[in-house]
Amino acid sequence: MLIFPAIDLVGGQAVRLYRGDYKQMTVYDPAPENTARAFRDMGMDCVHIVDLEGARDGGTPNFDAVCRIKRESGLFCEIGGGIRTLDTVEKYLSAGLDRVILGTAAFTDKAFLRACLSKYADRIAVGLDIRDGKPSVRGWLETVDADAFDFAAELCGIGVKTLICTDISRDGAMRGANRELYRRLSESLKVNITASGGVSTLEDVKALRRMNLYGAIIGKAYYEGTVDLKEAKEAAR
Repeated sequence: MLIFPAIDLVGGQAVRLYRGDYKQMTVYDPAPENTARAFRDMGMDCVHIVDLEGARDGGTPNFDAVCRIKRESGLFCEIGGGIRTLDTVEKYLSAGLDRVILGTAAFTDKAFLRACLSKYADRIAVGLDIRDGKPSVRGWLETVDADAFDFAAELCGIGVKTLICTDISRDGAMRGANRELYRRLSESLKVNITASGGVSTLEDVKALRRMNLYGAIIGKAYYEGTVDLKEAKEAAR
């Protein structure tokens, strides 16, 4: 299982939100490329980046910061947040990003999702953000009246190979991963699943590894010093 340390961006800075609330934001690094280099120096192989302003408003407001992270760290970089057109997908991939994550657009525009998968295949992932069993979109500000598991199955049927699943209620809350959610997903879907939201102990990492997940994203637990990334990487082996 891969460990993806996370960098969330607002105003070009590395931040974390509490349970997706933009009003409860902590700034951790005004120069996030420094954080990415630290990840590399700790032996990390990849980084999960989210443009929070892009997720909320669309567009690529933190594009320059994303490119600096990739350029100065050399890590495998996946980027999500506001990627709702083929031009934006191409903009990121042409700039050297390794994988893009579709969120809102994967739910609202299946033709767009199919076009991305047809052209870029495994360089496309979908972020399935869940609140109270339903998908959330537009930077977690809107909840869609649909069953998250049904939507996940639909995505897999379309051809999605990588799902990044976030339990919003756990994100940034240091409450531990929703292991039952990931167990159900791993048992019902034959795709790569990355767990996100609340991964805050080595026991979380070990439990997710036993489910044969593809990856786990660690954010606040790293920034607050409760999880050592080197130990997490070893626990994920």
